[in-house]
Amino acid sequence: QVQLVESGGGLVQAGGSLRLSCVASGRTFRRMGWFRQAPGKEREFVAAITGIRGIAYYADSVKGRFTISRDNAKNSADLQMNSLKPEDTAVYYCAASLGIIQYDYWGQGTQVTVSS
Repeated sequence: QVQLVESGGGLVQAGGSLRLSCVASGRTFRRMGWFRQAPGKEREFVAAITGIRGIAYYADSVKGRFTISRDNAKNSADLQMNSLKPEDTAVYYCAASLGIIQYDYWGQGTQVTVSS
């Protein structure tokens, strides 16, 4: 059974940092990513990383502030978030893809709240 378990969310002041972690079990994935959903808004892409070459992709809104990394031995993907802004407040979801386009599995989400 495939599971994605996120951890590391919390409350932080603007300008602070948080690190989210996602551990996958049940199988390995071609790509792992992070998405977020703020209240009243649609879920949006944040970052993703491929498994073999470790190529990272970022939304423009987080480039230069967030860094995604992957540990294939642990089947995990972390999201280091620096210089956090109140607009980064959202539920963050880990996702995993068996292919290239769609994401096949999702975690339950972890709340990130950035106070001004």
